[in-house]
Amino acid sequence: MSVTQLVTHSGAFHADELMSSVILTRLFPDSTLIRTRDRDLTTPAEGRVIYDVGRDYDADKNIFDHHQPDAPLREDGQPYSSFGLIWKHFGMDYLRDMDIPEHDLAEVHGSFDRGFVLPIDLVDNGKLSPSTAGPLLSDMTLPSLLEGLKPVFDNDDPDADDKAFHAALHIARAFAEARILRKSSKLRAESQVMEAIEKAGDGKVLELPRGMPFRSAVLKAGADHLLFVATPRGTEWTLTGIRLADDGFELRADLPAAWAGLTDEALEAASGVKGAIFCHNARFIAVASSRDAVMQLADLAVTEATKDE
Repeated sequence: MSVTQLVTHSGAFHADELMSSVILTRLFPDSTLIRTRDRDLTTPAEGRVIYDVGRDYDADKNIFDHHQPDAPLREDGQPYSSFGLIWKHFGMDYLRDMDIPEHDLAEVHGSFDRGFVLPIDLVDNGKLSPSTAGPLLSDMTLPSLLEGLKPVFDNDDPDADDKAFHAALHIARAFAEARILRKSSKLRAESQVMEAIEKAGDGKVLELPRGMPFRSAVLKAGADHLLFVATPRGTEWTLTGIRLADDGFELRADLPAAWAGLTDEALEAASGVKGAIFCHNARFIAVASSRDAVMQLADLAVTEATKDE
């Protein structure tokens, strides 16, 4: 498809058409992005993609608005914004352009839709308020952050909105692509973690070749026996606990209480391990100078954690 114009509304911008522009400007880098409410330009035409304006949704005509009375809904009845519509029709091509492996496309597309696109759709449609994040975080949600880049009320520059939109576009792209690349990296890591789990057998320490996301693979494998993870970090090695939940800090097992907050000689004395460097006061991570030293710490930590079994 040859696209020469990307058309969205002028004036104050919102997260949905900003994020839609992230997708479309990558796929059609030679097109002209036009912010307008001119009816001639917000009417479907050859080579034109229209979004968040035009009061129609017709993918065959490349118009993707959601402000009309018969606004489009997802299969579960939740409303689309322009971002959700653009992601639905262009998301797969966007991921391919980012070189996401073909076998991961469906999972990355769905994950990004559920965790990134849908919240923006709901906020834009008034079905979700950033205030639900709580008083300390409501201004830190992605829609709030992006819309916080709009010009202040007394900026009288007639081009202020357009300038702010294009500046915000680069920031929005960084958020979106970082999220996508992180999900893709988790899928790449999963196969390595699965191999390490198999190698660990019935042992309670998972050794990985480098720092990488591991919790989802541990859960997927049903490796409930694992308590700690050892990984190299530069010239040192780390020993970490495994969180019980993604959004909490409680671990399957803590490092020994006697190590909490100790460093260098003090930690060596408390643990009896030459090369022990540091243990966090919260007992979720310890550092050692070598693999041999960290594995000694791991053995001690497992013994302490399982002493009452």
